Amino acid sequence: MLRCPRCRGELSIAEPPTRLVCRSCSQLYPIAEGVPRLAGESYVASFGRQWNRYDVMRPEEDEATFRVKTGVDPRDLSGRLVLDAGCGGGRYARLIAAHGARVIGVDLSTAVDKAAALCAEFSDALIVQADLLDLPVVAGVFDLVYSIGVLHHTPDPRGAFAQIARRVKPGGRLSVWLYRRNTPPQEWLNSALRAATTRLPATVLEPICAAMSLLGDIPVLNRTLNKIANFSSHPDRVLRVCDNFDWYAPQYQSHHSLDELKRWFVDEGFGEVAELPPAKAGRLYDWTYRHNLIIGSGVNVTGVRVGSEQS
Repeated sequence: MLRCPRCRGELSIAEPPTRLVCRSCSQLYPIAEGVPRLAGESYVASFGRQWNRYDVMRPEEDEATFRVKTGVDPRDLSGRLVLDAGCGGGRYARLIAAHGARVIGVDLSTAVDKAAALCAEFSDALIVQADLLDLPVVAGVFDLVYSIGVLHHTPDPRGAFAQIARRVKPGGRLSVWLYRRNTPPQEWLNSALRAATTRLPATVLEPICAAMSLLGDIPVLNRTLNKIANFSSHPDRVLRVCDNFDWYAPQYQSHHSLDELKRWFVDEGFGEVAELPPAKAGRLYDWTYRHNLIIGSGVNVTGVRVGSEQS
């Protein structure tokens, strides 16, 4: 299932069995802690720190989130081949592996260490450190490919989308969640804040994010102020700190419209393209969501690759 990032040749276990070797160009790649290392961490160091430092797995919440953001019930994935494109700490890879899926989780950051530990008990789960912009995974074979909150943290979200889209087999499904583009004033303020926070060392930014998490306990503020400057209002304080760090630390963060994401699906040969609605609902929430006023909300689309499954 894996391919050489250099020449796209097939990989096999080398001797000693702590390395992969390309059958075509003889390039060697290390295997460390059970994880093939086909790329370095590069621009995503904050995610390695984030997912290895915080325990964010919440099984019931993860299952509900997966169902909403992929449009797929994880219980229906038994025996299916699935690609988790940007697996982070591995909570969704573990979830679907526990339901019998054969899953490959790919991430560029050292979060793969946490993901591998979470998935260690499942023989049909493989975690790989690799770059979504140069995805060393065989194309056209996956029943489901999903990417939840990842592509907008790459320097080329459209290019990364094309890479993961090509891994879906004819008749297979792709589901992608990206940050939503907000109103111009919100975008300007967010850009200004992140211009400062992305320059801070993690040891400085993390206490700031922890302090911001206290705002999530104040109902008046977490329903009003976080429409101006983003901070998490998640009920779990640990997840609030992690959410805040996830927003303000990464080097790259792009925002997208629903129509833009739908066009990407169509351009890559997908049909049955549909928006996946958020879990929350209500007249006020729906109005603010549709008017792009909720910072940190997403555009969420799913589609099926056109063609016969026998192709």
